[in-house]
Amino acid sequence: MIEIYIDGACAGNPGKIGVGYLIYKNKKLIKKDCISLGVQTNNFAEYMALIFSLTDAISIGEKDCKVYSDSQLLCEQIKGKYRVKNNNILSLFILVKTIISKLRFFEITHIEREKNQEADKLAKKAVGFLE
Repeated sequence: MIEIYIDGACAGNPGKIGVGYLIYKNKKLIKKDCISLGVQTNNFAEYMALIFSLTDAISIGEKDCKVYSDSQLLCEQIKGKYRVKNNNILSLFILVKTIISKLRFFEITHIEREKNQEADKLAKKAVGFLE
């Protein structure tokens, strides 16, 4: 089982976006990344963080994932508790659900920002907030 911490950042909304994520296996960091993605919305950035991290997890052969995010909207939409109302996000939602279907086990959990500081730093670095 791997654990993934994700975050998206946005300089303005819409604005320049970036994503950050960390992948842990047996409590050891096995991958971290930050990616700048141009101009979009904060919610778009949150979805892209999930997409990039899950794609990386699958590419290294992982089939069981627990994901942690400080975006309550993202978590509740993925769980099916909130509807996806924004057409800009709908295609990303469908992509995420397709990626999740490739996994044997998937769980996403909303966490407080204080528990997601490393992913937040990576996302902000991708936007250019941090060096």
